[in-house]
Amino acid sequence: EKMPAPHKTTVYADKIALLHDTGHSHPERADRMRVILELLDEKPFSDLPRGKITPADEHKLLLAHTLQYVEYIRDAVPERGHVQLDGGDTIISARSWDAAINAVGAGCSAIDDIAAGKTLRAFCAGRPPGHHAEPAISMGFCLFNTIFIAARYAQEKYGFKKIAIVDFDVHHGNGTDTMTRQHDGSILYVSTHQFPLFPMSGFEEDNEESVLNYTLLAYSSSKEFRALYEDRVFPAVNDFAPDLLLISAGFDAHKDDPYASLELEVEDFEWVTQKLSVIADTHCGGKILSVLEGGYNLDALKASVAAHLATLAGISR
Repeated sequence: EKMPAPHKTTVYADKIALLHDTGHSHPERADRMRVILELLDEKPFSDLPRGKITPADEHKLLLAHTLQYVEYIRDAVPERGHVQLDGGDTIISARSWDAAINAVGAGCSAIDDIAAGKTLRAFCAGRPPGHHAEPAISMGFCLFNTIFIAARYAQEKYGFKKIAIVDFDVHHGNGTDTMTRQHDGSILYVSTHQFPLFPMSGFEEDNEESVLNYTLLAYSSSKEFRALYEDRVFPAVNDFAPDLLLISAGFDAHKDDPYASLELEVEDFEWVTQKLSVIADTHCGGKILSVLEGGYNLDALKASVAAHLATLAGISR
């Protein structure tokens, strides 16, 4: 029996993400997921295949985190009300564990489907986000580092050798940075971020072969962003020649985002996605896994995700 042709792009998203309750007026709130789920129900996105998500088990979490940390998070989840972790910006509630292991599970389920040839590309919309989560510290709204776990899972289970992670969230992915430095050089992490800005890490002078951080000043626009990608990011990823490309897709560099000061437009997310897709076509047979990170203005988030997803899938909106 002939294998069906791969779907261009499969979406992994689940209503369970709405149950991670961060309390009144928290930036990383359920409404972020609500607007994305609405988008996914609209044409043309409602035509995209939806992937089945298996929640992550402990083994997957341990690909990036310590056992002590995993147990700490599990034990910290309250029966009711809210608990503040790490000095207050990461808040958990009764269903936060379920949402978090589902978000990680989405990334790994997408890797399963990419490795099996069921899909070429995947977009995972889960929450909480992941790229600030360190091996043993929650931070910046993040509990588990979904993107790094997905990368390690792809290597461990399916033998992907070289994986590039490109992170265009406006904040430096300090957790992914730390984990990549501790790994064996087979993962490349490239982050572009506003500096100075939370978490006040990601200095260019600390770059090494497998970790490349590039900073943008406040009020940088499309022009500076695109020049940085053309001059530094795309050449680095091409030189690395990954066999799988991962994207930490944060949309908080948009000009309307309330928590940062870059001036990007929706078209910039479309542009960077298109360019990364060409790199994936060149080196990894087109294979891309994209994972949602930040983005806190709901209208900007919805429009930016629409542009990113339509470009990944090669569909017009």
